[in-house]
Amino acid sequence: MSSPTQMTDRLRERIIAQPDMILDDQDLMRALIAANERAMGGNIVDLRGIAMDRLEARLDRLEDTHRSVIAAAYENLAGTNQVHRAILRMLDPVEFETFLRDLDGEVAHILRVDAVRLVLESVQNDNDPAVRRLGDVLSVAEPGFIRSYLSRGRDAPARQVTLRQIDEGDMRVYGRAAQHMRSEACLLLDFGADRLPGMLVMGAEDPHQFSPQQGADLLAFFAGVFERVMRRWLS
Repeated sequence: MSSPTQMTDRLRERIIAQPDMILDDQDLMRALIAANERAMGGNIVDLRGIAMDRLEARLDRLEDTHRSVIAAAYENLAGTNQVHRAILRMLDPVEFETFLRDLDGEVAHILRVDAVRLVLESVQNDNDPAVRRLGDVLSVAEPGFIRSYLSRGRDAPARQVTLRQIDEGDMRVYGRAAQHMRSEACLLLDFGADRLPGMLVMGAEDPHQFSPQQGADLLAFFAGVFERVMRRWLS
């Protein structure tokens, strides 16, 4: 059996041959620095140790930032894939009724929202038999309703995408599902000259799914595609 002296010599030779083995081990380096500080005593300030502590803190912050950037990139990629899949599904139907029903079906499922509603401004009302056949997906409102809904009655310009948390959904938009909604994404739709605006609303029961702090680029792109598809149906 090897003696303690032989083990120490063997370990010493290995460290000399591979010094990176110690330098790359943070816990081991901390132990060595702490032992060096104890050996110097309490009356000596080790500037190198202080500098290393600061460098280590900066490295930890850099690693945290790196992880956050990677997580955000993956989340953005997942969101992009969701929107692309929803758009492809939205382009499939060849009949308008199927197109609208899919909004609150497959499209809502892909986007992971609890309700999708289309609001169109018109001088007609939703008592029209053609409108009632579409169930809760389509709502017809009087001219000016959408701007008032987006601004909540304030005199402010309407944004293309409005993300916000709500205490409860509006019955005029969500119908029977209104009481369960806690956040929503409202997409203002422009159908072209001489046509009243529309609004696509995505509602969620999760109050944190949509909030003003989130980016809206993907939803703005989705709104642009939806506008073009709707213009085709309206023509």
